[in-house]
Amino acid sequence: MKLADLDIIVTAPPAPGWGGRYWILVKLTSDTGVVGWGECYGATVGPDAMKAVIADVFERHMAGETPENIELMFRRVYSSGFTQRPDLTVMGAFSGLEIACWDMLGKDRGRPVHALMGGMITDRVRAYTYLYPLPQHQLPEFWISPEMAAESAVDCVERGYTAIKFDPAGPYTIRSGHMPSMSDITRSAAFCEAIRGAVGDRADLLFGTHGQFSTAGAIRIGQAIAPFSPLWFEEPMPPDQLPAIARVAREVPIPVATGERLTTRAEFVEALRHGATILQPALGRAGGLWEGRKIAALAESWNAQIAPHLYAGPIEWAANIQLCATIPNGLMAETIETPFHDALVKGSLTVEDGHVSVPTTPGLGIEVDEALARAHPFTGDGLHLQMSEAPVSYHEANVFEGGAPVKTV
Repeated sequence: MKLADLDIIVTAPPAPGWGGRYWILVKLTSDTGVVGWGECYGATVGPDAMKAVIADVFERHMAGETPENIELMFRRVYSSGFTQRPDLTVMGAFSGLEIACWDMLGKDRGRPVHALMGGMITDRVRAYTYLYPLPQHQLPEFWISPEMAAESAVDCVERGYTAIKFDPAGPYTIRSGHMPSMSDITRSAAFCEAIRGAVGDRADLLFGTHGQFSTAGAIRIGQAIAPFSPLWFEEPMPPDQLPAIARVAREVPIPVATGERLTTRAEFVEALRHGATILQPALGRAGGLWEGRKIAALAESWNAQIAPHLYAGPIEWAANIQLCATIPNGLMAETIETPFHDALVKGSLTVEDGHVSVPTTPGLGIEVDEALARAHPFTGDGLHLQMSEAPVSYHEANVFEGGAPVKTV
């Protein structure tokens, strides 16, 4: 069986658009007619440019190869152009293609991906969710309201979630890391207090920041929220400041989590060396499933845990669940529940009682609705996620509007 054909679908989730402005789905077909699906999370260039990168990576390094030779293809891509160092865009392209190879192999063998990667160590993966507005909540007020956040948190707990994530500290900007305003610090503590008061010990609090702060700013905000015992302090500094994690880890009594914007074990091991205790690889960017398994093994050696990140579509989610099924140090996996996520994989992944059951059907264990994906093409000009260029305000509330929501008409 050889890799023969590539198709790339850029699909745009309808409003409210949780999961980003678009998802880059890749469909590989073998010379024997077996199809494998993957998803790329690399978003440093626009979707048309990214499609060209994906096609080049496939044609140059993968076409005509057996999908079994994952390590060989990884080494070709990692070394491409005399690099042999992490390249976010190229590895983002390869990551989705690599996931599709595993899906193809599983379907060809009639086995789930986890059975090909060391076997299952757990059949249920703990799930967590971001706090999203309920129907009665107004936007953008929801994003700066501790009271509305607490109501959303209670709804999540009542649906079975035991971990909830939120980011009330303002937008990520091209000027990061910055010093948070005093009102950002106060609001962050108020969110933690309101949510903790609403859910008690029924759920862990996961405090996100999207790499916004200077080292000193991260310490200030971390110390302010520490009394409410969050499970993690996510990406407190920009990803090019991994050594600064060490100082934050020393001065803030909250585990530091990071990884959404890192790629390959070369970057993740640096995060471990500097004090990160929870790694959050996005498999559509970090190198794919096999590299994700290596990252998990590294983390295990450092007594750290894995919590795969998800701000994308359900194909990357399916890969995350397959990885978590195989590792002893899986903490939890992010989930996004929308009708479009569900419909795109025809209900083959679900959250029940705060957990995702690991599929046992061949490949990734999902059935992709290709027609639905093609029926929602992306026609905009933005990136999957975009950094704000405006400076943070020290007079007014800095509002983070939940990633890149699609505006309703």
